[in-house]
Amino acid sequence: AMISAAAQWVYLLKFFLWETGYFNTMDIQVDRAGFYICWGCLVWVPAVYTSPCHFFAARYDVAKNLSPATAAFILFCACLMIWMNYDCDKQKQDFRKSGGKNNVWGQPPKFIRATYQTEKGEKRTSLLLCSGWWGIARHFHYVPEILASFFWVPPVQVSFFIPWFYVIFLTILLFDRAFRDELRCQGKYGKFYEDYCKLVPFRVIPLLF
Repeated sequence: AMISAAAQWVYLLKFFLWETGYFNTMDIQVDRAGFYICWGCLVWVPAVYTSPCHFFAARYDVAKNLSPATAAFILFCACLMIWMNYDCDKQKQDFRKSGGKNNVWGQPPKFIRATYQTEKGEKRTSLLLCSGWWGIARHFHYVPEILASFFWVPPVQVSFFIPWFYVIFLTILLFDRAFRDELRCQGKYGKFYEDYCKLVPFRVIPLLF
């Protein structure tokens, strides 16, 4: 329970320290603050995201006894995944903020300058990053987020479904979001996004999908 709680504490700390970074996420930019987001943040997220900890607290007898080294390794992996997810988003935002002028992983970035038209008929330009984390897969940032949730649960046996529900739910949610974002970007950028897909052929998981 302490491992799961500590990992979730780090996850929450990252959120509050980088709260303004979420203004550019799909939740805010596309889904907006309707019932879907408001009910989810006020009801679903507090209940489901913390469900592994609730399960451990109620059924501590089923948790595996881990050695200090194993516990530290699991917590380290969880923190590493949380950092990777943060760094993916920050990398894109820093890149766009600099107008594509800053280096990505010590190298000049590869990117596509995509022009598009808004609903009001205004022509605008967006930079599609093809380097760093965003050169591995088009939605690679979902991988460390899913893995972070996975590392909240290892102390419990796989025979219990409840603590694993969040991992399963999040995986379905993020893969669905990846597909929705693909459709949105295809409609928004057209041939520019087709060129982007040729440079970054994998959607989420490198070499697999």
